Amino acid sequence: MYRTLKLELKGAVATVTLHRPAQRNAMSAQLMREMIRCAQQLGARRELDVIIVRGAGKWFCAGADLKDASRWANQSLPLEEQRDVAKLGFVMARAWEELPQITIAAIEGYCIGGGLALGIALDWRVIAEDAFVSFPEIALGIPLTWGTIPRLVNLLGPARAKRLTILCERIPAGEALAMGLVDYIAPPRKSLQVARDIARKIKALPRHSVRMSKETVNAYANLGAHAAGHMAHDQVQLAAASREARAAREAFARRRKPAG
Repeated sequence: MYRTLKLELKGAVATVTLHRPAQRNAMSAQLMREMIRCAQQLGARRELDVIIVRGAGKWFCAGADLKDASRWANQSLPLEEQRDVAKLGFVMARAWEELPQITIAAIEGYCIGGGLALGIALDWRVIAEDAFVSFPEIALGIPLTWGTIPRLVNLLGPARAKRLTILCERIPAGEALAMGLVDYIAPPRKSLQVARDIARKIKALPRHSVRMSKETVNAYANLGAHAAGHMAHDQVQLAAASREARAAREAFARRRKPAG
């Protein structure tokens, strides 16, 4: 069914694994398309109460796949197709944010860029105490999009949202918890176990009250979010095509060590 994901269904809990371990689960266009389709399919399953998202291997996600030519070397395509590719991340994050079930990210190793954008579109985040998170987009000449900035402002307030977006800092687990970017800390390699413990608590609660409450919180939190993010994919296309952005991505790719 999926080439870049693994799906496990167990009772009222689904576990979705980003499965590109050789690429540290980096977000390719194919992975994002499969995540959109997976959200659509899981959202229709009324027996599910909780969906957990994790990464294969030692990491949650290394962010955007800079080697995916379908995302970065597509200037020969018609503009409509370029825009369709550019907005995949926005569509994916929104599809997961709008799921009726409670969604939890189980983060090991690191959660970077597009991976963190997906993580904050979920309801809660569990992070291993030796992991870190980061948004490196601006250092790569790319604005932070996918509807992420409104979600960051909701979680952290404007000043901290600017700090994470602009300074591209690595935020360790303890600091991420203190600032409200994540919700739970787990021992190393135990984030999935903690997420499953949370899932058990959710399953014991009245399903419809949980879903109605989530829907109300999201409706209020997302007032104006579409207005702030509806042209984000065009910003990415414009900025990513610049000479400085191409140079930044190439320099980053040279510095990056092989997966191990």
